[in-house]
Amino acid sequence: MARRPNTAGQPRRGQPHQPESLVGRPSRHSLYGRLEACLEHRLPSPLEAEGLWDDLWAAEAHNSTAIEGNTLALKQVEALLLQGRSVGGKELAEYLDVRGYADAARWVYSQGLDRGGWTGGELVTMTEVREVHRTALNLVWEVAPHPLAGPDESAGSFRRHDIRPFAKGMTPPGWTDVPAAVNDWVARVNAPIPSEQPRIERIAAAHAEFERIHPFLDGNGRAGRLLTNLILVRLGFPPAIIYKRDRRRYLNALRRADLGDVGPLGELLARAVLDNYYRLVVPVTAGPHTMVPLSALVTPEVTPRALRNAASRGRLTATRGSDGMWRSSRKAVDAYVASRYLRTDPAVASAREAVEEKANRLAPPPRSPGHGAGDGRGPDAAAIADVPIEPAPWRSSGEARVRPLHASCAKRSPWGVWKPPDEAEYLRGEREAWD
Repeated sequence: MARRPNTAGQPRRGQPHQPESLVGRPSRHSLYGRLEACLEHRLPSPLEAEGLWDDLWAAEAHNSTAIEGNTLALKQVEALLLQGRSVGGKELAEYLDVRGYADAARWVYSQGLDRGGWTGGELVTMTEVREVHRTALNLVWEVAPHPLAGPDESAGSFRRHDIRPFAKGMTPPGWTDVPAAVNDWVARVNAPIPSEQPRIERIAAAHAEFERIHPFLDGNGRAGRLLTNLILVRLGFPPAIIYKRDRRRYLNALRRADLGDVGPLGELLARAVLDNYYRLVVPVTAGPHTMVPLSALVTPEVTPRALRNAASRGRLTATRGSDGMWRSSRKAVDAYVASRYLRTDPAVASAREAVEEKANRLAPPPRSPGHGAGDGRGPDAAAIADVPIEPAPWRSSGEARVRPLHASCAKRSPWGVWKPPDEAEYLRGEREAWD
């Protein structure tokens, strides 16, 4: 038996071939370009976007502590941070872990909104490294200190123990070398970035190096992510959230960075920053008609998945770019939310009502069963074939004559615009309408 040729990855017959850069996920280079474009817009103040900042704050505190083993659910974290209530019957240490991290994150965010005494001379200092760790870990260590912690290893103090090698063989420096290693790390973070190196990859390399140093007895991952966000917001970027669902990919990217390949970690951070840019900055800066990514249009009524599904099914007016990203406008989403539970498009329903009203007025007297097209069950379709009504959504403004439509034969185009059926579908719908 002859084997079929391998055509995987080849375009279907009659379809033009598209280069790889135009399909699927955007390239790393494209992501980095989008990331730099974020600097064109400042971060919104809490007065402009208080709810958005609250959501981001709770999401980061939840996910960053969950990566390290905290078991509080997002709803419990939101109740703790936004309402001051501890719900769920968890251990006290877990609530204090989240509370301490949230306090440190709130200070980090303030550096991007109200710089205070920061003049732009240094992105981070040795004092801030220790203070971020102290704020994040002090509460939980008061009730559940690290079992190996000595009297000189409180929150904010460098470790005085050696750390065993990591899973893939990387060994942190001895504890006597930690102060000098952190001092060198701070100097490299504040050094000018070479023009040939993407800025986000430089930040990713700094994050990986901090984790290799492991300057504290515990809480290095939390402190490292907070310091990374401190660098980001001081440069003008939104903070990044590494979600707990991406934990394995995040750890693998750190291991790749340890081996000299910082690209995967840079890409992961770039996507995280862009997600929060679309979530935090775009909703404040974009007008109601501006086409923006769907992630910037999420509301309490609709989830990101619901918007993607509505766009792919044509129920939401949206376009899909060559980068694979769906874009729509606030006005289109509001219209979708208002009509999402209607069984038919309002414009089509209005057209049908006008046709049926005119048909009832033109209907001839009932005929005996089996005699003529009317058949005693409704008006003759020929009598209403050219009823003038308002233009249908898919026609130009100059066309004002449509045929009666049935809901079963109305379609949507991939761009969210209703379009007429073909002749066979129209005739089938017409028969169903009058039978």
